[in-house]
Amino acid sequence: MKETTPIKPVPNSDSHLEEKEDNVTPLKCFLSSIVSGGFTFAVYLLFNSIVQTYANKTITGTNPLVINITAAVRTLVMGTVAMATGIFGLVAVGLFLLGIQLVIQNLKKA
Repeated sequence: MKETTPIKPVPNSDSHLEEKEDNVTPLKCFLSSIVSGGFTFAVYLLFNSIVQTYANKTITGTNPLVINITAAVRTLVMGTVAMATGIFGLVAVGLFLLGIQLVIQNLKKA
């Protein structure tokens, strides 16, 4: 006969969420927003550097396939870095707004 392991009960999801909410403070939100904003600025500078590099280096191939692949890779790289810039920026704004919301909620409780 096979040995079976006992099934562990799943903790109540509502109580688990309440424990997580206690760890969220306005200070953590604002500090995380600053960190994410710093990442946004760094990735933005990287994006500008990539764009300038691509603008200064022209495609030197004569084969249409090489030109198309090079253009596709450049577009993919620039799009990925631009998307990362946007995501970090939105996260920074969202965390900042969450911090403001927590401050307002704490003022209403007091």
